[in-house]
Amino acid sequence: MKDDYKIISLPLRMRMGNVNCFLIASPKGHILIDTGSANSRNRLSMELKSAGCKSGSLELILLTHGDFDHTGNAAYLRSTFRTMVAMHPDDAGMVERGDMFANRKKPNFLITAMIPLFTGFRKSDRFTPDILLEDGYDLSQYGLKAKVTSLPGHSRGSIGILTEAGEIFCGDLFENTKQPVLNSLIDDPEAAHASVERLRTLGIKWVYPGHGQPFAWEQL
Repeated sequence: MKDDYKIISLPLRMRMGNVNCFLIASPKGHILIDTGSANSRNRLSMELKSAGCKSGSLELILLTHGDFDHTGNAAYLRSTFRTMVAMHPDDAGMVERGDMFANRKKPNFLITAMIPLFTGFRKSDRFTPDILLEDGYDLSQYGLKAKVTSLPGHSRGSIGILTEAGEIFCGDLFENTKQPVLNSLIDDPEAAHASVERLRTLGIKWVYPGHGQPFAWEQL
């Protein structure tokens, strides 16, 4: 892990585990990849403060996908830190309407009704992204030598942030809570496997998943 990368591990609701956010120091300030869920807002704010990230210094928030545990604090941070939020357009409906199944296969009625109880994603947490990211989007203008890589599978609009050094912040394509594996929650298995095969061609060295510890590509 580079010295200018800080992993912020935040607890989820109902003891459902933890989710990772990544704070990256850049020449222009800070960039935050994912924001955790709303229940961990105070913890996230303290972590950002301790890292010297304050209003005006958070250059950009990058969301790897639209799920509540990655987007729950985005609207709050945008307002508090006077920054912009960027994500792929295919997942924008999730945060604009609070519908975690926007652009996904629809579950049965019972699961649909119960999801809001688990997510804690409120109307006040909804937002419209400031920047819509497509594959190949260059992030150097924000002080980060990296590009956006489309990684559909977990959701249609899932993306990775691929640095020049061969590090991929992959959202929920992979997880590493016990060992590095494809995420257990995949909306489109065929697309997910295609995303993995694409990464094999990109010279990936290190993987930073949304859940669990970073790992070397060779561990897969």
